[in-house]
Amino acid sequence: MYGAFASVYDALMDTVDYAAWAAYYKTLMEKCQVPAKGRVVECACGTGSLTLPLRRMGYQMTGADASEEMLAAAMEKARTAGVMIPFVRQDMRQLTVPRRVDCVLATCDGVNYLTSPEDVRAFFAAAFAALKPGGALIFDVSTPEKLSGVLGNNTLYSDDDAVSYIWRNRWDEKTSRVMLSLSLFVRREDGAYDRIEECQTQRAHTRKELRAWLAAAGFADIAFYGRQRMTPPRTGDDRWHVTAIKEK
Repeated sequence: MYGAFASVYDALMDTVDYAAWAAYYKTLMEKCQVPAKGRVVECACGTGSLTLPLRRMGYQMTGADASEEMLAAAMEKARTAGVMIPFVRQDMRQLTVPRRVDCVLATCDGVNYLTSPEDVRAFFAAAFAALKPGGALIFDVSTPEKLSGVLGNNTLYSDDDAVSYIWRNRWDEKTSRVMLSLSLFVRREDGAYDRIEECQTQRAHTRKELRAWLAAAGFADIAFYGRQRMTPPRTGDDRWHVTAIKEK
């Protein structure tokens, strides 16, 4: 996953306001009493589009991702920006750190890509072990309503000069998973197009499941928020943000 796709990922995500996302995650970290210059590991960091602005805010960031191609793009982006950030290849389910950190982040659907309860529980256990006492795990997920009703059994498309795509999705009610099949068409300098095929799977985790798995891992003070709000989720939200604390 995210092989050749990494080369066009930023172009496809160019409408995302990462500055606003970073500001919101800063607010969540402040609420969880993460130190202003605390050590933070961002799992599933992708091309580092959120890692960099958080580093500029003063956090000692480390980016972790399972994709070499995504990490290569992140490292190049950091070099170009003159920002020093270590990026490491790690499966978030097996997260390990040399020194315990103040916060573990998993943003932009990272937890949705964990497609079984066992995978999510493994990540929560690894994050708990990586945190200092009093540290925070903070992540977001696309909601079941979004994955089943908006993406599921739907075809999306975009016709753009640089990168076009056809995005076909299939929802499986039994497994609570949506299979995402993308056909990407990347325009070359000579006017022809290269085709990239990408298949991904996400799972819709319920709030009940997430809360139970976090508690089983040892977390306390578990809170859910609506999309980039500091208020509880509402019906129709397409994203939840979750915070959980490793007690001192």
